[in-house]
Amino acid sequence: MKKIAVLLVVFVLAMGLLHTALAAEKGTKAEAVALVKKAVAFYKANGRDKALAEFNKPKGQFVDRDLYVFVGDMQGKCLAHCIMPAMAGKDMMEVQDPEGRFITKERLQMLQKNNTAWQTYKYLNPTTKKVETKSTYMERVGDIYIGVGVYQ
Repeated sequence: MKKIAVLLVVFVLAMGLLHTALAAEKGTKAEAVALVKKAVAFYKANGRDKALAEFNKPKGQFVDRDLYVFVGDMQGKCLAHCIMPAMAGKDMMEVQDPEGRFITKERLQMLQKNNTAWQTYKYLNPTTKKVETKSTYMERVGDIYIGVGVYQ
């Protein structure tokens, strides 16, 4: 009976540690906000060209686990994407999530009203290759916005 109790305690502790380790692999909303603020500061300090080049580096300083910076302009064009740099230059106005929502159109409407916004939608997680719910924090800086999303 003692062996079973000891094994049960060990199992519960192991599951708790595994859950903690898995949770640490995913970024939090607070970390997403912090990464956007870091990117905004970098953009302001280094200028548009240098910042966009840095934001297009998949192994650069603006990627943290499943968190990554992306940048768009207020006309709907992607300017930089840390995980998929080939997205830079693409018009994103007609991109829809699986529920039919025009993500970029909605985003631009939000950023016309406020310089910061949270947007929740469905999106392909490049890490898991699955469509997941994503909440993205964005800050508008002049004619661009910088965002980082948290997969849930």
